[in-house]
Amino acid sequence: MSNSGGPSATDVITYIGVPMAVLGVLPILYNTAATLAALSKIKRMLRHSKLTALTRSDVVNRIIEVELPRYAVTPWDRFSNRSEYWSLSRHPSSIPGGSWTTFNWRTNVIGLNTQRVEYADQLRQPQVEVAFDELVAYLLDLGAIPDPHGWRLLRSTGLWTPVGCTLMLSPDGREKSLTIAPLDGSDGHLSLAVNWAGQWTTRDYSHLPPYWVRLPPPPEEEKSADSGEGSKSAVDDPFSERPEGETSSMQKKSLDSARQVGEVRAGKDITCQISADGIITALTQEEALQSSLQLDSLYINHLRIRPGKSDGVWFASAVTAYGTTSQTILWSYKVPDAIISFARKDTVPCGVLVILKVVDESVTPQWATKHNDHAADLDAFARKNRDQRAAMQAEARLPPAERAKAAMQRQQKENMQRLDEMRDKMRIDSQRREARSLEALQSPKWDPEVVAGHTLAWLKGRGAVPEAANLRDVVGTILHRMVVDGQYTTSLCRMLDLWKAWAENGGMRASDMTALRDDLVTFTHATLLVAIIKDTASGTEGTLSMDLQDCLRMWKQVRLG
Repeated sequence: MSNSGGPSATDVITYIGVPMAVLGVLPILYNTAATLAALSKIKRMLRHSKLTALTRSDVVNRIIEVELPRYAVTPWDRFSNRSEYWSLSRHPSSIPGGSWTTFNWRTNVIGLNTQRVEYADQLRQPQVEVAFDELVAYLLDLGAIPDPHGWRLLRSTGLWTPVGCTLMLSPDGREKSLTIAPLDGSDGHLSLAVNWAGQWTTRDYSHLPPYWVRLPPPPEEEKSADSGEGSKSAVDDPFSERPEGETSSMQKKSLDSARQVGEVRAGKDITCQISADGIITALTQEEALQSSLQLDSLYINHLRIRPGKSDGVWFASAVTAYGTTSQTILWSYKVPDAIISFARKDTVPCGVLVILKVVDESVTPQWATKHNDHAADLDAFARKNRDQRAAMQAEARLPPAERAKAAMQRQQKENMQRLDEMRDKMRIDSQRREARSLEALQSPKWDPEVVAGHTLAWLKGRGAVPEAANLRDVVGTILHRMVVDGQYTTSLCRMLDLWKAWAENGGMRASDMTALRDDLVTFTHATLLVAIIKDTASGTEGTLSMDLQDCLRMWKQVRLG
């Protein structure tokens, strides 16, 4: 106490300063406790999600720094890694942004993501990079079904598609399996979130995966007819232009191809994998698809897309059209616009099909000049009879010696007249045939679907295809033969090129009609391929398949979280 009786400086410090100092330390203590509690919760979340991360904390500023790896992921192989591919992860992440951990993935670290958070619920798991087509194909393979509205909206609005928009649904169509996610941290990429339950998986490794198509072998009656010549062309043709330095490997491949053709001719299906660049592989298949390792790979270099050759483009276009059905909506190969435009044109004159005896003239519109020579023939016949009777009556009035001479002269004259008439008739017939051919080239044109209907009936009439076969059945066997028979593929694609050339250059010419007559069966096969391309291109335009294909081409890589 001071002499005046008031509080001293020591008292002020004791009763006021100390409590104020303690109050000043309390926020630091609170921040420390809160930071340590949040850090402990974050570490529990990381352990529960089986995530490896570096954590640092600043207790004074109440900041927790978490460093998590960023991954690029891809699905496991559906055959060799069945347990991972067809089952869900046993430790899915509960951290926001970690929906991708629902599945098992092959992962590759591509960087680190550093986050500074204050509370545990602010932590976000970094999104992973995945190829969009692989992700969609994986979900389809498991049994997911696309949502047409979502894909149409994504195609039209892009990154402005509302968050939560559904792209894929569960097999029963009731739950969302793939949705649009917030763009936070996606760096301008399309951001997606996935959801799946074990009971939703309705398919397995025995089903045909997306991007694959199964081609049936020809019927037994066709195999026996093709066994000798077809096997030779399938082996010899693909190697006919190889350099001499590759002789040993060529012989080995030739022997392998011979064995494979024998197996295919025995009745095995062929499964082909088609990518954006055409065919990738072709395999002979057992009754149930069990493993890619047990399948025999076939020689397909004659079907690959190469500059300056159209064989690969024709095959990829036709096999894509063949494999596109109401149940198969995912195809990575886009049929070129030039082929689609060609398939939609009316390019085959109906009169040419009549001349080639593929179509009866009664089913075509009037296109040729009609010649009615019946009346003129009757007049000529009557005139010759009158002249003959008059000559014979005149001969009867002559003496016997002169009568014989006159009869001989009359017969000689009649013979000369018959020869002249025959020459005239041949000349007129030749002129009319030429005129009819020219009229046929100018006759009304039919589109490939109409032509294919008639050529298919023509093939059935010749016994070349079964009576019960439809367009898709026959196209499947044609594509099957294209895989195993290189010479046949070359002939068929040459015919398709010829057809496309006259369609783009003003119409068919006489030389084109001659080429068709020389190889009519190949032309009928070509009409079936073009017809199925036209049918599929018309059926998928503006549909889910087109929306999905455009979206996959627009975004190659997406962020999944």
